[in-house]
Amino acid sequence: MGLSTYLEKASWGVWRTDAALLPRSYVDSVVNAGGIPILLPAGDTQALSAVDALVLTGGADVEPRRYGQEPRAGTVTRPERDAFEFALAEAALDRGLPVLGVCRGMQVLNVVLGGSLTQHLPDRVGHTEHQPSPGVYGPSRVTLAEGSRVAGILGAETKCQCYHHQAVDQLGEGLRAVGWAADGTVEAVELPGEHFVVGVQWHPEQDTQEVRLFAALVEAAWR
Repeated sequence: MGLSTYLEKASWGVWRTDAALLPRSYVDSVVNAGGIPILLPAGDTQALSAVDALVLTGGADVEPRRYGQEPRAGTVTRPERDAFEFALAEAALDRGLPVLGVCRGMQVLNVVLGGSLTQHLPDRVGHTEHQPSPGVYGPSRVTLAEGSRVAGILGAETKCQCYHHQAVDQLGEGLRAVGWAADGTVEAVELPGEHFVVGVQWHPEQDTQEVRLFAALVEAAWR
């Protein structure tokens, strides 16, 4: 199972240098779900040939020009990562690979399919509960649409950990909103049909014992 990585300056030992990295919680979640994690650094999408499913992980904001907007103050982007993950997502969708988008990953899916984002959610909802403060996840409860793939995995409602200041605005072509926070923010999307294509705005990897979404992705990869 391929997981997109963060391209960031990082420190370890005596070193501080550019690195392709990923929080261990993603790796543990895939392992606990019965999958084999393969970390995908930015580069050639040929790496998809080595995996049976794709996780688009969380991280920085998507470049607003990709959905026809100018960046507002406070929007933090990683253009190199955008280029790679958009290419990954497009290739995975073309090949029918199972895809799970987590937080930023859900937003990547939405924009790849022609949708747009709200650049700063507190401007719309009037609170910061989705991202209480830097480095602090916000507990949330998400209601899921009856009959949706996500509800079939998690039930009618799920408790989760959120960390996002952006959100889906206009849905991408074919995407269906299937999960909502109490304030109406879209928290889950999916592509109806045979293939597993799901995006969640929260961070399921933060509870590495709650592996149902990752287990569903692993099961879809085995089919």
